[in-house]
Amino acid sequence: MEQLKRVFAHLGRYKKEFILAVLFVVLETGLEMFIPVIMADTIDVGVANRDVNYILIKGVQMGVCALLSLVTGMLYARYMARAACGFGAILRQEQYQKIQEYSFSDLDRFETSSLITRMTTDITVLQNAVSGGLRPMVRGPSMLIMGVGLAFFMNARLSLIFLCCVPVLAAVLAFIVYKVAPMYSRLQAAVDRVNVIVEENLTAIRAVKAFVRGEYEEKKFERVNSGLMQTSQRTFHYAVMNLPAFQFTMYAAVTLLLWFGGNMVIAGSMQVGKLTGFLSYVLQIMNSLMMISNVFLMLTRSLASAARVMEVLDHSPSLTDGAREEIADGSVEFCHVDFKYSAAAQENVLEDICLNIPAGQTLGILGGTGSAKTSLVQLIPRLYDVTGGCVKVGGRDVREYRLEALRDAVGIVLQKNVLFSGTIRENLLWGNEQASDEELDWACRTACADEFLSRMPKGLDTELGQGGVNVSGGQKQRLCIARTLLKRPKVLIFDDSTSAVDTATEARIRAGLAALKDTTKIIIAQRVTSVMEADQILVLEDGRVNGIGTHSQLLAENAIYREIYESQMKGGGEE
Repeated sequence: MEQLKRVFAHLGRYKKEFILAVLFVVLETGLEMFIPVIMADTIDVGVANRDVNYILIKGVQMGVCALLSLVTGMLYARYMARAACGFGAILRQEQYQKIQEYSFSDLDRFETSSLITRMTTDITVLQNAVSGGLRPMVRGPSMLIMGVGLAFFMNARLSLIFLCCVPVLAAVLAFIVYKVAPMYSRLQAAVDRVNVIVEENLTAIRAVKAFVRGEYEEKKFERVNSGLMQTSQRTFHYAVMNLPAFQFTMYAAVTLLLWFGGNMVIAGSMQVGKLTGFLSYVLQIMNSLMMISNVFLMLTRSLASAARVMEVLDHSPSLTDGAREEIADGSVEFCHVDFKYSAAAQENVLEDICLNIPAGQTLGILGGTGSAKTSLVQLIPRLYDVTGGCVKVGGRDVREYRLEALRDAVGIVLQKNVLFSGTIRENLLWGNEQASDEELDWACRTACADEFLSRMPKGLDTELGQGGVNVSGGQKQRLCIARTLLKRPKVLIFDDSTSAVDTATEARIRAGLAALKDTTKIIIAQRVTSVMEADQILVLEDGRVNGIGTHSQLLAENAIYREIYESQMKGGGEE
């Protein structure tokens, strides 16, 4: 329950609406509970004495109570809707903001599909607990307390009958909650698994169709979907036992009350109106117990969702912000750097990396698949933190800088190019929101994106589909390069970012980058031609420095570089 308390503490500015909704439920319940008392007097006094005037007065009183109950019920619905929807919006916003603070290592802990489920399904469960659970949560105990008090006031002996039912109902509810509580966590995990398959399939739909694997994917989805169905069936199999158990107890109690109460009426120790009113209270008491049991089940499910939501909100980002704002220049230095993605990992991904890149120089990085080239450059803007040693930018440890200042000074074009739905202009302005048309033209020319933009009917205002589906891989890469150039970074990192463009276009991009004299450029490439003209070339092998030097030095001294060069340049003539 502690998790629920912490989650519901996020009501924020909607606490006033929540309190008003509670107040109106109590008033509505009180008005409804007063009606059977008036009804009993109507029968025992008005009907028994054939006093039409008395009956009319009591009828008006019941009508006023019913009308006021309706008004308070409508006011409850108004304030409850505002409180519940506002609560859900606040919780989603806080989760989303928290995720923005996560580093790559934090995001590695949660699957994307799980985060989506936590921000949608889990918050919807909690929102429903507020909107659908508050009324019975307040109304149930209110009806129970008022009903028991008024029932004892009417006839204490008959009240003992339904008091005997309470232990039976409590035992049934305890059994159901005990069985269902762990099942709700498994149910949400099953929803996660369904979302994983859906996300994978939709993201890679082109690959699925290209390899004609639609039927295989359907079978994968059928397995997880069947798993969700079976988990849901097992969960709700126990949850719905609540209704028949309570109905059986309720009707048994009513039967006993009619038997003993009828005998009292025949014996003259109880009036018919009192028995009628008493039965109304008993039914309301039983309904209140039913409401309370449903609330317990709802809270049991909410507990699972609350724990999942709070897991995201409670997770402390692994990166702590520094205080320094100003970055002197674009020099980069690796000082005996070790790195592994997980503290539990047995081996380092990078080990004892020592490297110095003066400001304005160009470093090329070559290495086989899995040599940790991407891992190396991700340490510069602190997408991950080093495990040992330190990385310096501008002569200072990157951990001293504010993350925002560091990442503004380090532009990185990631290996996986990402564009967002919207216009090309909107995507480019991610690099600099205040960029003028002249700056946009410069960035597009430098990235050689102007070639295809001139052929588009709306130019920079052309709409891109989700993920940039209506541009080619090479065009997407050039737009991502232009977007990063608009940042005017002190350090510019290309993580194999020209792999989809032809060699002539790549040469023009390199020529444009060469004009950025004050910018340190780090280029990861698969082609030797992409880095031959670099001031330094780093050769990585299994996360370690195998060699570093100029093209001619490495060609003469480094076997791996020479092998890469000869395999790619074979038949290409002399250098």
